[in-house]
Amino acid sequence: MPRAKIRPRSRVSLAFIWIVPAIAAVAAGWLIWANFRAMGPVIQIEFTNGNGLQANQTVLKYRGVRVGEVRAVQLTEDTGRVLVTARLAASAKNLARAGSQFWIVRPEVGAGGLHGLETIVSGPYIQVQPGGGPTRTKLKFIGAEEAPILEKTKSGLQIVLTTPQIKTLSIGSPIYYRGVEVGSVQYYNLGSNATLVEIHALIKPAFAALVREDSAFWNAGGVSMRLHLTGLNISAENIKSLVIGGIAFATPSPAGKAAVDGDQFQLSEKPEERWLKWSPTIELTNANPTASADSASSLLLNTMEPASKE
Repeated sequence: MPRAKIRPRSRVSLAFIWIVPAIAAVAAGWLIWANFRAMGPVIQIEFTNGNGLQANQTVLKYRGVRVGEVRAVQLTEDTGRVLVTARLAASAKNLARAGSQFWIVRPEVGAGGLHGLETIVSGPYIQVQPGGGPTRTKLKFIGAEEAPILEKTKSGLQIVLTTPQIKTLSIGSPIYYRGVEVGSVQYYNLGSNATLVEIHALIKPAFAALVREDSAFWNAGGVSMRLHLTGLNISAENIKSLVIGGIAFATPSPAGKAAVDGDQFQLSEKPEERWLKWSPTIELTNANPTASADSASSLLLNTMEPASKE
C-alpha cells in the first residue's frame, strides 16, 4: 500500500488567509468611523400637520443644499401635533441653535407666483433658516406654519400702507406707477391697536425716487366703474391686478422730500381726480438694469410738466 506523504502547510498561505478578513475589518471600521463623523445632532420639530413627511425620505434643506434627513414621524403624547425627529449632517450642526426656524415646503400657487413646484415629484421637504443670535445649542423646535418673513432680504425702499380693511390684496400684489410695476406687497399684519391693517411693501431700488412724502396710494385691484353723462366708464390697472389685486400711487408736482424706509402712507379705496392729473418730472438713475449703460444712466419719467424751481 502506498504511504501518504505529509507536507507542512506554507506560512505564506496561512498569512494570506488572514489578510483578507483583516482588510475587510479595517474597511468596515473606516466606513463606520466615516459615517459617525458625518452624523450631526438629532433634533425634534413639532408641526400641526405632517402631511407628506416620511421617515428616511424627507430631507432638510438650507440654501438649496441637503443638510439632514427625517428619521421618524409620529404624534405627540397628546396627539395634538406631529413630532418629527431628524438628524442633521455634521457640517450643519450649527443649525441646531436658538432662533432657528423650520417650515415645510409644499407646492404653492399665490400672488407672488409658483413656489415649491419641485416638491410635486420629490415630495415636501423641511426648510431651515438659522438663528441670528448666539450659537446656543437647541434640539427641540416648534415648526412654523408658513415661510417666515425674512427682513432685509431684498434691497429697495420699505414703506408701510395703512387701511381699515384688506379686500383684494394679497402677498405679492404688485404696486404700479403709471401702469409700470415698481414694487410689491411683502406681507401685512394688524396694527398695535387692531384698528388698522399695516401693509408692508417694497419699492424696487430703481424706482424708489418716485415715492415722496406727499405721494398718494390707492387700491388698484378689481374693476373701477364710473357713471358719466356720456355713459359708463369701466377701467382696471391691468389684467394682473384683476386677479391678485394691486396698488397704484401718484406723486404731486412739485414733488416733496424723498421717502425713507419705514414711512407710512394711507391707502385709499379709490383715487381722487387730482391725483390722476399729477405729472412730476423725476429723474431715475439706472431705471432699466437690463439696458446698456448709456440708456440706463438716466431716465426722465413723463416730462410733460417741467419741475418747478424753488
